[in-house]
Amino acid sequence: MHDRLKISAEVAAALAGGRPVVALESSVVAQGLPYPLNLEAARRCAAAVRAGGAVPATVAVLDGRVLVGASEPDLARLADPAARPPAKASARDLAALLAQQGTAGTTVSATAAVAALVGIRLFATGGIGGVHRLLPGSPAAAAGDVSADLAELARTPVCVVSAGPKAILDLPATAEALETLGVPVLGFGTSELPAFYAADGGVPLEHRVEDAAEAAAVLRLHWGPLARREGVLLCVPPPEALPRAEVEAAVAAGLEEARRRQVSGKDVTPFLLAAVAQATGGRARAANLALLERNARVAAEVAAALAAAG
Repeated sequence: MHDRLKISAEVAAALAGGRPVVALESSVVAQGLPYPLNLEAARRCAAAVRAGGAVPATVAVLDGRVLVGASEPDLARLADPAARPPAKASARDLAALLAQQGTAGTTVSATAAVAALVGIRLFATGGIGGVHRLLPGSPAAAAGDVSADLAELARTPVCVVSAGPKAILDLPATAEALETLGVPVLGFGTSELPAFYAADGGVPLEHRVEDAAEAAAVLRLHWGPLARREGVLLCVPPPEALPRAEVEAAVAAGLEEARRRQVSGKDVTPFLLAAVAQATGGRARAANLALLERNARVAAEVAAALAAAG
C-alpha cells in the first residue's frame, strides 16, 4: 500500500524512534463543525497533543491517498466551504475512495483502522458513534442503526480517547453493545459514562483510572500479557459540561425535526449536532471545542506514558 499511504516525515520519524504519537480524525474538519470552527478545532487538538508530549497525526483521504499527518494546507482543503464537499469515510469506504481518487474526512472507524495499520496506539476524538436512537415514526429504523465505530473498536488494537458516545445516541444500548463486543471502557477520573456534552450519561462504569499512568498500565496488560486484540475506550468527562436535561431536550427536538425533513444515513449525526448547537445558543459548540482539546491532551499524556514504559 506504499503508493496509497503518505506518512508525514515528522510522524514517520516519531514512529521509527518509538516516540509517542496520537492519531486525530478529520471528519470533524470535513463534516463535524462549520467553517472556520473546524480549522480552529484541528489546530487546538494538534497543539494539545504537542503540549501533552506527543506528535499529532491527523488522518485524512486526499486525492486517492491516505494521509497520516495531514498538513495545514491539506486540512484547509477539507474545510473549504467553497469547494466540493468531501466524503465522510468510515473504514469500509477506504478502498473504494482510494480506487476512485477520492477525498474524504475520516470518521472514528476509519481513523482507528489507519492508526492500527501504521502502529499508532492512541487516537483522540470528540465522541464515538454507537447505537442510534430511532427516529420517531421511522419504520426503516426498526431494525436499529449501529455505528461502524463499535465493530472497528472490537477488532482494532487502538485506545480511543473520547468524551463517551455522542449525546444523540442511545447510551445504555451503546454501553451494552461495547460489553457484548468485549471492548474495555475506562472512565478517566469518572465512574459514569460521559455523554459528550454532558458529564453524567446515567450509565455506571465498572472500571476507572485516575491518570495517564494508570491508563497506560491497563493498555500494556491488555495488549501485552493478555494478548487481546480489541481496542480500549477511554472516556474523559467534558471540561465545559452542559446540563444533561438541556441536552436531552435539544436532542429530542432535533430527532423530530430530522424525521420531518426525512434526514437519513450519514447526514443524521451532523444534522442533530447542528440542532443541539442551535438549541443551546452556541454553547454546545464551545463545549465541543473544549472537549476535543481536552481529549487530545489526555491521549498525548497516555501515549507518552505508554512509550516511556517501552
